[in-house]
Amino acid sequence: MTDQVVIDYTNALAAQVGDHGISPSELDQAAAAAGAIHADLVQKRESGEMGFFDLPYQNLTKIIQFCSACAVDLENVVVLGIGGSSLGARALGRALLPPYHEFMDSKGREGRCRLIVADNIDPAWFMGMLSALDLSRSLFIVISKSGATAETMSQFLIVRELLIKKFGMKGYRDRMIAITDKDEGLLRKIVDQDELKWLPVPGNVGGRYSVFTPVGLLPAALCGIDAVSLLKGAASVDRRLREADFFDNPAYLLGALFYLADVKHQKNVLVMMPYSSQLLDLAEWFQQLWAESLGKAVQVDGSPAHCGSTPVRALGATDQHSQLQLYQEGPNDKLIAFLRVEEFKEEAPIPSAFEELEGVSYLAGHSLAELINLEQRATEMALTKAGRPNLRIEFPRITGETMGQVMYLLEMATVFAGGLYRVNPLDQPGVELGKRYTFAMMGRKGFEKEAQEIKAFEQSVKRSRV
Repeated sequence: MTDQVVIDYTNALAAQVGDHGISPSELDQAAAAAGAIHADLVQKRESGEMGFFDLPYQNLTKIIQFCSACAVDLENVVVLGIGGSSLGARALGRALLPPYHEFMDSKGREGRCRLIVADNIDPAWFMGMLSALDLSRSLFIVISKSGATAETMSQFLIVRELLIKKFGMKGYRDRMIAITDKDEGLLRKIVDQDELKWLPVPGNVGGRYSVFTPVGLLPAALCGIDAVSLLKGAASVDRRLREADFFDNPAYLLGALFYLADVKHQKNVLVMMPYSSQLLDLAEWFQQLWAESLGKAVQVDGSPAHCGSTPVRALGATDQHSQLQLYQEGPNDKLIAFLRVEEFKEEAPIPSAFEELEGVSYLAGHSLAELINLEQRATEMALTKAGRPNLRIEFPRITGETMGQVMYLLEMATVFAGGLYRVNPLDQPGVELGKRYTFAMMGRKGFEKEAQEIKAFEQSVKRSRV
């Protein structure tokens, strides 16, 4: 039987944390709105507008063929992408590959490739990464639906030149795969011109919902992660989430809790706090999913919105020693969502020593696995006692199936929350202006108007030197 993820939202309710918690009547109001939102989501599923609904049931033959037909004796899989083109793969790699696998030899990695996600353009960091790689045993995956992403395409151009100089055109083609639109876009043209191997990004799936497309699945599969188990977990949740009844649908319930905490109780900061280092990048993936989907200026009817809570990631137990003081005694403007793992791959027993020192000796006979979960529970109890709402998402174990469950659950919770906020969870208009200014600063034709705006802005800047 598949391990099932569980959501415990007891401590987000008014019965536990008083007026800062969500009341039964508020949940009933969300339930009353759920029917219309559910019908809208069903319509968008059937029309294909929200293509991510179909991904758990896809055929993986092409991805499997790519893995088996790789022309290079692989040691490193390098993703060139940013945002939705990188965060999913990074979350899967951190959760499901051996910890610190990138520092291990092949035996320590259990024969798997290293997964390296180059998701920033800091020049020292990026060039340092390239200089550390054995390029002869590296495969690069450039991911951009349009091919107009300045950061990704700049990385691609640098790597392309490097590979051609070192291995020639054939060697470059053997070491580069593209994931892009099947019909149009700049990267599509480059694929055709350079005769690169490629896989499609479905046209009806946006970047932040693309983890179950080749964007997330190909890098994962090349590194030995079982893509079938990921989709199996997602499909098991999808079947459950087809329920129209609000209280029987964990995604609708979770999305409503996040929404109600924000709108009804001014909890406009949503903290995701995994008590597992393996799940830290999952929290970062969720940051983009929630922020970019729901941070909108207008509702679907054009009326002002300026909505969306701010997602923040913290790490237990690390951030108990940096952020918890603020969460416990600072402004009561947060909902904390804990991620907890019931069974770790390692127990790490704590040895007995210094029996005369009670402040140390009490640790003997316990384990790090026990300690981290007890610290999670203690933090949860302390926050609840202080009237700080929180909830818990419990992983029985970290596996491909449970990761598939949680990622799909969070995608569904996000689009349902979009219905409650009355915004389009699929677009990201607020990101576009910054892109246009970047194009203008880089001298791209067609952005002369933005160049004039930049010039006027720079003339108004006031600086103070340190």
